[in-house]
Amino acid sequence: MGLLLAAMVNTVEAQLVVEITEGIKRRPIAVVPFAWEGNTPEMPTDVSSVIAADLERSGRFRTIPDEDMLQKPTSGAELDFDDWAILDVEAVVVGRVRQTAENAYSVQFQLFDVYGRKQLVGYRIPASRGTMRRAAHRLADMIYEELTGIAGVFDTRVTYVTAEERREGKLYSLIVSDADGFNEYKIMESSDPIMSPAWSPDSRRIAYVSFEGNRSSIFVQTLRTGARFQVSSRAGVNGAPAFSPDGRKLVVTLSDPDGNLDIYTLDIATRQTRRITTHRAIDTEGSWSPDGRYIYFTSDRSGGPQVYRVSANGGSAERVTFEGSYNARPRVSPDGEKLAMVHLQNGNYRIAVMDLDRKDLLVLSAGRQDESPSFAPNSDTLIYATRTGRNGVLESVTADGLIRQRLQSGDGDVREPVWSPFQRF
Repeated sequence: MGLLLAAMVNTVEAQLVVEITEGIKRRPIAVVPFAWEGNTPEMPTDVSSVIAADLERSGRFRTIPDEDMLQKPTSGAELDFDDWAILDVEAVVVGRVRQTAENAYSVQFQLFDVYGRKQLVGYRIPASRGTMRRAAHRLADMIYEELTGIAGVFDTRVTYVTAEERREGKLYSLIVSDADGFNEYKIMESSDPIMSPAWSPDSRRIAYVSFEGNRSSIFVQTLRTGARFQVSSRAGVNGAPAFSPDGRKLVVTLSDPDGNLDIYTLDIATRQTRRITTHRAIDTEGSWSPDGRYIYFTSDRSGGPQVYRVSANGGSAERVTFEGSYNARPRVSPDGEKLAMVHLQNGNYRIAVMDLDRKDLLVLSAGRQDESPSFAPNSDTLIYATRTGRNGVLESVTADGLIRQRLQSGDGDVREPVWSPFQRF
């Protein structure tokens, strides 16, 4: 079968269903149904439902059902704090959506502290029919940050690879979806394996490895247009791309003529490469530090897979991990404070995070074959792949290990998830 590039409009229904599998005591919050002022019976998107679902899915909040609400105000002037105190609700969200033109809307919300009897934040945002769901995610992000002190990531996306068994063989797909699983679409599919997707810093491009033509090649694809171009297809291995913080380069794994794997940087515009490591060991799975000064990578130069780092300009590498016999697939958190990896613990491959200052290691996952950790852009949550039975599924976990969620998908084997950076509206 030849390679098939899917049209960008070829969206499907949400495939990822989030199930909280481990959590903390959740704070009660009410998101009152928003008022609608428009020329149609219903607003294009139920904004309050999207906000409530985001907060509920975070694992930190318990939203009050509409039928349990003693009142349903749509502005702060209508709110009775005593009614909400009776329900032990800590915070209340009210708002309205007003149509201002044929395809123009104004979405407004207010967040109130019930026990403090005061408004915490209020905001108005413009939207269209096509952007109203994103507007709701942005409002949920504001609410989440105000109540937790942690930046929200509801208005972000994830990409991952699926492998479906077909009569003629496996079909591999590279999927992009909103963080809540909606607006899912395939950016490409092929009968040949797809591996190692990576987001550009501006969330507009994805780099990945494709094995079409029975050889590994690295491509960069623009999401808006679907256009893609090949950046590396030299003889041997072309693998593990990751964008530099400025988006101009990739760190990649390439093989030299004798088959040894080393870390290179690749200028996307000129296709010129620079060899960063020259050790006879296997060096692979490179990723940049957020400031662009270092490249972290996996190497077996000490006898088994461990994480090292080297200057982005090359030079001597220093070993970073020492706890355990296996640490691989390093990913630095966007704030530069933590390092995620796959860590071998009691015969199980699990996701762990190391504090880069204190050097202590915290195991976050509980599976037997967990892999491909990726930080959310707020550095507070990670997504990774694990297995249930014969299929790969996705899970997320907070960096403190307290909240774990499973993201169920109906499309066969799911692997190699990557969380996008923050999006520009």
